[in-house]
Amino acid sequence: MRKMTEVWRFINWSKHSPYYNMALDEALLDWHSEGKIPPTIRFYGWDPATLSIGYFQKAEKEVNFEEVRKRGLGFVRRPTGGRGVLHDDELTYSVIVSEQHKSMPHTVTEAYRVISEGLLEGFRALGLDAYFAIPRTEEEKEGLKNPRSSVCFDAPSWYELVVEGRKVAGSAQTRQKGVILQHGSILLSIDEEALFSMFHYPSERVKERMRKSFRNKAVAVNDVAGRIVSIEEANEAFKRGFEKGLNIKLEEYILSEEEEAYVKKLALDKYAKDEWNYRR
Repeated sequence: MRKMTEVWRFINWSKHSPYYNMALDEALLDWHSEGKIPPTIRFYGWDPATLSIGYFQKAEKEVNFEEVRKRGLGFVRRPTGGRGVLHDDELTYSVIVSEQHKSMPHTVTEAYRVISEGLLEGFRALGLDAYFAIPRTEEEKEGLKNPRSSVCFDAPSWYELVVEGRKVAGSAQTRQKGVILQHGSILLSIDEEALFSMFHYPSERVKERMRKSFRNKAVAVNDVAGRIVSIEEANEAFKRGFEKGLNIKLEEYILSEEEEAYVKKLALDKYAKDEWNYRR
């Protein structure tokens, strides 16, 4: 007898405010921990384009807010770790699944690898030869513990996805209430100049050096694909990728009015507040 493929929920790509995006990820984690919803994968975009920083970053010290305002960008602190990401022309994904799920290993890095199989298959569906970065030398491992830059795509971390030696997806994970939330960015194109103007550097020379190093380490989908990949094509490829990589079936779901109202309230009460975004 054939084993039934497990059905997960799928929330299709649409653009939202930075506060709504973080609130919905948190709400999905809560609802899953309470047993109200099955494991869920969500794709989304940002309106306006937004700079997000990791939970542990020091906002005032690291971020050039004058530049953020000048460019009309949103700003939000994520509930996950990691470094700064400029969300613009990209497919952002989040995966919400119980730590106890039968296919989830207990260690963070191994669970990261399992979830990232979905990303790997998504890149392959776009015709890209992606593979996992696994730091091998002690120096590389040390580098993961002490990142030199405020910019997320500056170095591959464990099981980060790489094409032609450069990082193509940046992800972060948190575990709360027995649930794994992993979310990340699949950049279709990068505005490198904008990204590097968002952060403070000790000097112009350091900034230029970081920027050059970034160029050698990170790349956007359109650059390696050698063509323009639309958000619709990316959406379809990564949906298929997650189904294949995690051996699941994704069933589209639209939030109820009650769920929408809950998320909007959480966005205003928490993620839109200065205490959350600037507190470190």
